[in-house]
Amino acid sequence: MVGQSLELYDTYQEKILSCDQRIDEPLHRMEAKVDPASDPIPEPTHRGKGSRPHQPHFDLRGHLYRITGVDLTQIDSIDVRIAQTVISEVGLDMSRWKTEKHFASWLGLCPDNRTSGGKVLKRGTRRVVNRAATALRLAAWSLIRSRSALGAKFRLRSRLGAPKAITAMAHTLARLVYRMLKFGHHYVDQGIEYYEAKYRQQQLRWTSN
Repeated sequence: MVGQSLELYDTYQEKILSCDQRIDEPLHRMEAKVDPASDPIPEPTHRGKGSRPHQPHFDLRGHLYRITGVDLTQIDSIDVRIAQTVISEVGLDMSRWKTEKHFASWLGLCPDNRTSGGKVLKRGTRRVVNRAATALRLAAWSLIRSRSALGAKFRLRSRLGAPKAITAMAHTLARLVYRMLKFGHHYVDQGIEYYEAKYRQQQLRWTSN
């Protein structure tokens, strides 16, 4: 049984390698937004190195940086596989969505409250089957132990319950992705201390009003 399991494992690894090769080929042909030789890719953070298993057998991070002009893996919780899924689903032309709010709504990550006569009958989000939204939700869940500003924000939001917190953070990640892809913005993590200080200041303003 162990021998057969090992043979199956080797077979699946060969299939994965074959898929990676077929993904690698068209990426080479896609138009580049930056030249990595003159504008090198940022140093990977501890989040961007890809600690998850089954990482690609080729430089996927470099390809994505070259064709988008930004490194989405600088965002905490987004690894190369998450970035690949989002880009393959939404494309590179972000002008299809007027604002980041429209983009988040298209992904089904915005509130869709049912009202009648000015009264809210049901609260929730639209049911949207979208691989990009699913990937962002998975990324949001991984923030639970993160020591970043996004991780601190997720833990505060978790008081609302896990499902709402995951959707809220996936919404935040979607907006960050939109800004980076559309405007070429680079993401810089301010750190957990920055977010907690900002949150305390916000609480003080609320209590003083």
